[in-house]
Amino acid sequence: MRPGEERSVEGGLCDSRSEVELLELLKLRAAERIDEAAERLGALSHAIWSEPELAYEEHRAHDVLTRFFEREPPAASWVVQPHYQLPTAFRAEWEPPGPRGPAAAPRALHLGFLCEYDALPDIGHACGHNLIAEAGAGAALGLRGALEGLPGPPPPVKIIVLGTPAEEDGGGKIDLIEAGAFKDFDVVFMAHPSQENAAYLLDVAEHDVTVKYYGKASHAAAYPWEGVNALDAAVLAYNNLSVLRHQMKPTWRVHGIIKNGGVKPNIIPSYSELLYYFRAPSMKELQVLTKKAEDCFRAAALATGCTVEIKGGAHDYYNVLPNKSLWKAYMENGKKLGIEFISEDAMLNGPSGSTDFGNVTFVVPGIHPYFYIGSNALNHTEKYTEAAGSQDAQFYTLRVAKALAMTALDIIFKPELLERIREEFKLKLQEEQFLNAVE
Repeated sequence: MRPGEERSVEGGLCDSRSEVELLELLKLRAAERIDEAAERLGALSHAIWSEPELAYEEHRAHDVLTRFFEREPPAASWVVQPHYQLPTAFRAEWEPPGPRGPAAAPRALHLGFLCEYDALPDIGHACGHNLIAEAGAGAALGLRGALEGLPGPPPPVKIIVLGTPAEEDGGGKIDLIEAGAFKDFDVVFMAHPSQENAAYLLDVAEHDVTVKYYGKASHAAAYPWEGVNALDAAVLAYNNLSVLRHQMKPTWRVHGIIKNGGVKPNIIPSYSELLYYFRAPSMKELQVLTKKAEDCFRAAALATGCTVEIKGGAHDYYNVLPNKSLWKAYMENGKKLGIEFISEDAMLNGPSGSTDFGNVTFVVPGIHPYFYIGSNALNHTEKYTEAAGSQDAQFYTLRVAKALAMTALDIIFKPELLERIREEFKLKLQEEQFLNAVE
């Protein structure tokens, strides 16, 4: 099997039996390589889990991960860039050794594995980001091990591990997109802990907003008529949005809190503040929902005589674009490893959240499967923190790392699969009316 070689295909498989057998042997080698690194990968995960750090503050996790790749044998085989574009992001690259070939040779295929490692306030790694980092690192090691085991010259491939901080708050992947970190990727892989195995979930678009009302303080008993009650504006806004729910689509979500409602009962509040999240299945729908919600905020200001300030968050999280060709390949590999997936109907109609990986899928084709970790605890709970640090989670995390590495091998050695993935990516961008913006 020669680098860059184009092959005719039948039924989506390589055209020769020997090539099919070789691909399966490479997948087996990838799995074996991950098993060989299991102890190191488990230690990596536990080091991140045991000292949780919040968004943009993941300095220890960054150092643990960069040292992991710097020390992977043989020495200096991974080119590691600490503090890549962000203080707690990193990039580690591996290419097969040897001559790079003539200038006219095909460009190396760039496959990216993403690691998250930020935690939640107070409850630590209750979303299992330590396991995301472990799965990404493990998949990269497995793919490298498979390519090193080729009997002949390896195909032109570059494996890139990208450490992406601040998923829980801020959107580190969006910062990295804006810095150009994803411009050379062909396909990206990541896997997220959950209560079930799903090749895809309908992660939705999200916009957050801070709303501030400014009124006028006054004595609440002696001369309340002199005041302009900012708390009243906040309560009206909250109620306006509650009424709006009757006309909201079933797939829309609005949730918020009143962060500031005054200082003492006998002082008319001159200031109040709310924080809201809006979610919808697409960016187009999210814009409609956001406009309706902002009208509710402004109506409350008008009714109370307050002034209002509405400020959106630094980044919107986009919905994750599905790529059926990619997640079907992942499911085929996962089933070989014993993964039992939920149905496609459950994938497309079940509950979901939001992630900055969605923004990545508007820039490069990607897969973001979910995986069971041996516990029925729910994400963002103390029990899930415990599960994410348990030994039981290791088997499931390493298994999903194997499935990601095996899928990457399919992409490398099945050019027709890569072409289908790229075509689906362009089609989804057209459906979202984002193609021109991305290109």
